[in-house]
Amino acid sequence: MQVNNVTDLVQIVLLGFQGSTQKKTSLLCLLIVVFLVTISGNLLIITLVSTSRNLHTPMYFFISHLSISDILLSTDIVPNLFHILLNNGGTMTFIGCMTQFYFFSSSEAYECLLLSVMSFDRYVAICNPLRYTSIMKSTFCMKLIILFWSVSFFNSFIYVLTTTRLKFCGSNIIDHFFCDLLPVLKLACSDPFPIKLHMAVISIPFLIIPSIIIVISYVNIVRVILRIPSNISRQKAFSTCSSHLIVVSIFYLTLFSIYILPTDKQTSEMNKITSLLYTVFTPLVNPIIYSLRNKDIKNAVKDTVKKCV
Repeated sequence: MQVNNVTDLVQIVLLGFQGSTQKKTSLLCLLIVVFLVTISGNLLIITLVSTSRNLHTPMYFFISHLSISDILLSTDIVPNLFHILLNNGGTMTFIGCMTQFYFFSSSEAYECLLLSVMSFDRYVAICNPLRYTSIMKSTFCMKLIILFWSVSFFNSFIYVLTTTRLKFCGSNIIDHFFCDLLPVLKLACSDPFPIKLHMAVISIPFLIIPSIIIVISYVNIVRVILRIPSNISRQKAFSTCSSHLIVVSIFYLTLFSIYILPTDKQTSEMNKITSLLYTVFTPLVNPIIYSLRNKDIKNAVKDTVKKCV
């Protein structure tokens, strides 16, 4: 498909995962189960946090908004992935591709910011418990959520706007299962330097600074916990932040492996598998970790079941 500019790039072909029909069928069945559990688990957490008074705290407020982000990410990526697996590849309009990337990048940027403020929340709760209620006020938390969504959507809009101004030529085939920015830029025949410069600059507030906040927060948390003389109190203090630490580790390890490590050292198949982890399986893991390792969530589920019965 020979094209000269973006108006001629009508469709983009996504190759998805290559392999035997049996492997694709197995992957499709697995993804259907993962998708249903992801949506159900995150909706359960949102419902519990909104209805249970015991969960009306900043930590659970942030967890519920993490679930909203996970639902947005899953519904943006997974349904189209079903179509690609069923049809041995798939096509998307360029507008549809940019729309998918817009919501994908918005949810990822938002989650980076949200995980950093969740780390700060745990830092204040453990290191400055007497000032917790005065610092983490409900109005302050709501303003942060509005700010994070606003800057995330605006940042994604800038990405989409600059990408649509590129000229495309040659192939319209992407060896991926969704419209990520880097594979799309490979189709461009004009210089993508402005977009890559924007990626480098925007990684500072969305990736580097949140990572620093998380590391500093948990270094101070560990210091305070190790000073606690009682083993029981120490374990209780660590349990309040261990779930979040697991979620942060999974999210940032996969994200750094895709966008920070040199891409020329990664095979296309490995890149797709890593992308599958943070776009499909991370939204599944988040509600499982927070529900299985959290007594408050378990008690809220029990209370809800009792009310229903």
